[in-house]
Amino acid sequence: MQSQFKQKLAFIAQKKMTRKFIFLSFIFFYSATVFAADAPPKATWYRYYDSKGVANLSSNVTPNHIRYGYEALDQNMQVIKRNRAYNVEADIKQAPQRAAQAKQNATDLKLKNAYGNSQVATNKRNDALISIKKQIAFQQDQLKQLQNDRIFFKRQQMEHLRKAEGIPTNLKNTLDNNQKNIEAKKETIQSLQMHYRNTQAEYDRIIARLKALE
Repeated sequence: MQSQFKQKLAFIAQKKMTRKFIFLSFIFFYSATVFAADAPPKATWYRYYDSKGVANLSSNVTPNHIRYGYEALDQNMQVIKRNRAYNVEADIKQAPQRAAQAKQNATDLKLKNAYGNSQVATNKRNDALISIKKQIAFQQDQLKQLQNDRIFFKRQQMEHLRKAEGIPTNLKNTLDNNQKNIEAKKETIQSLQMHYRNTQAEYDRIIARLKALE
């Protein structure tokens, strides 16, 4: 009696294992089928039509395929992808545009390496402009002093003329040097003012480009 009961239990356990095996096999088969269905088909053949409209088929891409444009086909001869013909004239016309784009990309890379972002460039611009402003203010103070000195020297000159005296050589030389220094100082200030405008314009261009890249 006990032996029959053990045999019955073993039969039930074996039946459950068989069902589980069948179920797992079904899941594996279904998953493999779905994966195969979703996987993109691979090109097996490549076909192009020559100038006479004749179809040419091969297992690899040749220069003629590129020249005329070609279709990639799967093993069932179904079109997977179409590739346009290579146009020499269009490629030549686009060469300057590609060169300009490559130059722009190189410039953008330099800007990113130099500044990182627009905020860093803005801070550097402000620092540079403040420095130039200080130089301009210093030169303007010196110009003002030279102009005040000239007033003093001219008064001395007028005093000699009032007295009908000859103007001393030292005073003449001093007035000449003073005038030359005033003209040089004015040129320096103008140069610094131009440098200020150019620096501001250059940084503004850099900042605008960095913002466009962010």
